[in-house]
Order: sequence, then structure tokens, then C-alpha cells
Amino acid sequence: MSDLQAAFDKAMADSKNLSERPDNATLLKIYALYKQGSAGDNTEKKPGFGDMVARAKWDAWNQLKGTSQDAAKQQYIDLIAELG
Repeated sequence: MSDLQAAFDKAMADSKNLSERPDNATLLKIYALYKQGSAGDNTEKKPGFGDMVARAKWDAWNQLKGTSQDAAKQQYIDLIAELG
């Protein structure tokens, strides 16, 4: 396992123990960076208007299209460290 992957895994664990709950915009950024880092570009079908939360998550992830998985992992690690 690479050092980056190990740090990403640690950041995922740390994200569950943040001292304060981040605001919704930050939560969406955390989600999007996690999905981009773990799955790559969004290829899922866009949710309908009836599910606003799923649609917001999809949009946040889709905005990272083209970002490498390693770059997304590093941004996720940095963001969690900043929030911790």
C-alpha cells in the first residue's frame, strides 16, 4: 500500500472524529474529494430533482471530473487535517 493510500485511509478514519461538524458546503467537498479519490471520475447517472441531497452530492463530485485520484486523495487528506 502506498504512503498516499495509507494517509488517505487514516484521513477517512479521522473524518469520523472531527471536533465540530463541518458546514454543508464543506461536507459536500469532503464527499466529492473522497469519491474522486476512491472511484475516479463520476460516471453515475444524475439523480432527479426529487432527491436534492443526492443531486447536490452528484454535482459536487462531478465538478472534480478530470482531477487525478492521487490529487483528490491529497486534497482530502489536507482538508481533513485542516478541520481536525
